[in-house]
Amino acid sequence: MHVRGFLLTTLGMIAMFALAAPAAKAQTITCSSDNGQRNYCPANTKGADVRMVRQRSDARCTQGYSWGYDRHGIWVDRGCRADFIVTNRPERPGGGPGYGGPGYGGEQTITCSSDNGQRNYCPANTNGADVRMVRQRSDARCTQGYSWGYDRRGIWVDRGCRADFIVTNRPGRPGGGPGYGGPDYGGAQTITCSSDDGGRRFCGADTRNGVRLVRQRSDARCTQGYSWGYDRRGIWVDRGCRADFVTR
Repeated sequence: MHVRGFLLTTLGMIAMFALAAPAAKAQTITCSSDNGQRNYCPANTKGADVRMVRQRSDARCTQGYSWGYDRHGIWVDRGCRADFIVTNRPERPGGGPGYGGPGYGGEQTITCSSDNGQRNYCPANTNGADVRMVRQRSDARCTQGYSWGYDRRGIWVDRGCRADFIVTNRPGRPGGGPGYGGPDYGGAQTITCSSDDGGRRFCGADTRNGVRLVRQRSDARCTQGYSWGYDRRGIWVDRGCRADFVTR
């Protein structure tokens, strides 16, 4: 009798906890880019997991290339049409929006693709964030400042690069401005910018507080005003210059 009573009490407690635990709420949304352009479908993506469960279009649906999600909802592009599941988890702390891709140690990640060989932006909250590439998926090389980078608009890829990126938002980071990639020289923000085709190339950067060259990587000489410089749009390189620059 004692054993039976104990089992009944235990089962009752388990049922009580199961009823008390907040359940994840899943919603299925069909989103279509029938005109070949980017289209947003409203969805509550705050603190949610979003995944594609069924592709309905002949055009391929690839996360970061032809579909993704941000604070505005789910977006599709380039003819993608698919069903998506949005799972809101009440117990999930933080409640910030996700930006796609698998998780690396709980950090937000995104897969971004330049499958047409042109520059493509993938939405990401880069304000005060660290961004780094964790996996290259393309045969074309992914080199920061040459075929990938990031600015206040998000992560960009170019020249056929396709890769997974980690976006780490640090609330306690001083300044709160966007980072622009590259190695760290004494805590200053840096970027590698390349004129590998011999033509002028711009690399997005916050140049308001000045820029200086810290390391030349090319055989072609990098001389300010001749083969490199900067303006409000960012840093430019020309005539084969490739180098690391510090933005204060």
